[in-house]
Amino acid sequence: YTKIDIIEVPDEKAPENMSDKEIEQVKEKEGQRILAKIKPQSTVITLEIQGKMLSSEGLAQELNQRMTQGQSDFVFVIGGSNGLHKDVLQRSNYALSFSKMTFPHQMMRVVLIEQVYRAFKIMRGEAYHK
Repeated sequence: YTKIDIIEVPDEKAPENMSDKEIEQVKEKEGQRILAKIKPQSTVITLEIQGKMLSSEGLAQELNQRMTQGQSDFVFVIGGSNGLHKDVLQRSNYALSFSKMTFPHQMMRVVLIEQVYRAFKIMRGEAYHK
């Protein structure tokens, strides 16, 4: 359906029991690495607990609408264990949430890829498991 590149930036090494300031510094360093990988013309979709929750059909509709508008380079950003830095959130074109719960980012990658695949099946009018 489409080409998918998985680009992973390493987590910043961080000690246990960090202060709020240290957490913010870690998020900033990780955020800089994330932003360095994003092209200026990319449509950035961040995965955030506070983002908009969509059904599979809703995600298909959102992506289809953006593609109709000429957007073709989508970057989905999954944050590390401390979340995303404010600069990454500001660069985001759309905040998407899969749940109010927190999941390991490695697991979210699999869930995200499956939902993007499902969205393309829906856009093409193909059968998909409900």
